[in-house]
Amino acid sequence: MGHTGTGTDTDADVVVAGAGPTGLMLACELRLAGADVVVVERLAERTGESRAGGIHSRTLEVLDQRGILDRFLAEGQPQPVGHFSGLYLEFDESESRHPYPLMILQSAVERLLEEWAGELGVRVRRSAAVSAVDQDEQGVTVGLDTADGPARLRARYLVGCDGGRSTVRKLAGIGFPGTEATMTAMIGDVELPGLTEDYVWVRRTPGGDYSAIAFEPGWFRVITSEYDRVAGRDEPATFEQLRESLVRVAGTDFGMRAPRWVSRFNDAARQADRYRAGRVLLAGDAAHIHFPAGGQGLNMGVQDAVNLGWKLGAVVGGRAPESLLDSYHAERHPVGERVLHNTRAQAALARPGAATDALREVFGSLMVFDDVNRVLRHMLTALDVRYPAGGDHPMEGRRVFDADLKTDGGVVGVYSLLHAARPVLLDLCGSPALATAVQGWTDRVDLVAARSEDGFWPVPPVGEVAAPAALLIRPDGHVAWAADTVGTPELSALRTALTTWSGPASRE
Repeated sequence: MGHTGTGTDTDADVVVAGAGPTGLMLACELRLAGADVVVVERLAERTGESRAGGIHSRTLEVLDQRGILDRFLAEGQPQPVGHFSGLYLEFDESESRHPYPLMILQSAVERLLEEWAGELGVRVRRSAAVSAVDQDEQGVTVGLDTADGPARLRARYLVGCDGGRSTVRKLAGIGFPGTEATMTAMIGDVELPGLTEDYVWVRRTPGGDYSAIAFEPGWFRVITSEYDRVAGRDEPATFEQLRESLVRVAGTDFGMRAPRWVSRFNDAARQADRYRAGRVLLAGDAAHIHFPAGGQGLNMGVQDAVNLGWKLGAVVGGRAPESLLDSYHAERHPVGERVLHNTRAQAALARPGAATDALREVFGSLMVFDDVNRVLRHMLTALDVRYPAGGDHPMEGRRVFDADLKTDGGVVGVYSLLHAARPVLLDLCGSPALATAVQGWTDRVDLVAARSEDGFWPVPPVGEVAAPAALLIRPDGHVAWAADTVGTPELSALRTALTTWSGPASRE
C-alpha cells in the first residue's frame, strides 16, 4: 500500500471501517482533501439489499456541492410530499433547488458512491473485518480478520462507519447510551398479487400498522409494525415471519410471494457519548441509531461524513491543527440528539389505540398551519441545521443557499464553487480589502469575485435575508463568516474565521 506523504510509516492516512453510504462518502471527501484512504468492509460484496429508500433536500444539496447529483437524479424519483409519522408534509420550492425528497434505494446510492470513490482513487478492501484497535500518539494499528487470515493496517486515524453494532466503537471504549426497543417492525421487498391498490400508506389497525409501497412495477416494499412485541436481537428475519406479521396486522398476506429481501428494525434509540476518542472517530449508524421514521438515517450519516471529511483531510495534510477535529462532535452530536428526539416522537405517534388516534387527529390538524409544517419540514430535511457561529449574522453557521452568481465567466450557482471541497471566500461587493485579508490562506482558500443575481437569499428557518457583501463558505457548504459591509471589524472577524477553520496564516 505504500508510504504516504505524512512522514510516518503508515499504510494510509485514514482507515475507514464500513463501505456503506457514510463510509464511502467519507472516503470520497478525504480523497478530495488529498488524504490517502483505505476502506475496509467485512462483507465480500455489496448485498444489493434495498434498505433506505430516499434522500432529503440537504443531502441532495451536498451531492450537488460535489458535482455528482445528476448521477442520483437519473436513478431516483422526486416525491412531492413527505411525512411525519405518516402524516403528510408539504415542501417549499423557494427554500432549495432540490425541495423534494428523492426516492432512491440505498443499494443504488452505495453503487453510485462506490463508482465515484473508484474515480477518486479510494481503495476498498472487502472481506476484511476489524478485530482490534490499538492507538498511540502517532497513529492507529487496525487488526483485521480477512479471507487470507489475520492482517494489520497502520494509519494516522480510524473512522468507524460500521453500523449500529460498530466493532470500532466497542473497541475504542465509546459508550452508546439510549433507550431499548418497545416494538418490532418487519420490512421486505416482495410481490403482492392480491393487493388491488397501487399502494397502501401507513394503514393503522388495532394490532399495529402496515404499508405497501410500489418501488418498481410488479413488486412492493411491505412494512409491518407491531407494538409491545420485541424480537430477539439476533433472531433472523424470515419471509414467513413477514407474512405472518402482515396477516396479524392486515388480516391477509395479499398473496405475498417472491421475496427479494427481508429485514427487521425497531425503535431502539442510542447515541455515542462522544464521536471521537483520540485518533478514532465515529460516523453514521456507528454514532447513532433510531427508529427510521421520516427517512433520516442515511441522510444524517452522509452529512456526518461531509462535516468530518474536510476537517480530517486538513489535519492529516498539515493544513489545520488537530484541535479542528473537536468541532466534529460539537457540531454533529446535537444534530444526532435532535433526530433521536423527533424519531421517538414519531414512534409514539404511531402506536395503535384510541388515545393515539385522537393525538394524531389533533397533531394532523395543526400541521395544516404553515408555521407548524415548516418546523417539521426543516427538522426532517436538515435545511435548518445551524452550527455554533462566531458572529451574529443570520447566515453564519447555516448552510449556504445555491444562489445564482454573475462572474466574469458567466452565471454560476454557489454550489458549483464547492466541487473541489475547498473553502471559498465569496466577494460580492468588489472590495480589495478582502484580497488583502485572505493573504496567507490563498493556498487553502479560493477567493471568488461575483455579483448576486438575487437581492435576497432564503435562509431556513429565518426566512429571506439580504444577499451579503461577502461570506466565507466551508467545504461542507456551511457559512463560517458573513458580512453586509466590509470594514475593519468585519475583516478582523474574517481573519479569525480563517484561522479557526483553515489553520494559521502561511508565512509569505
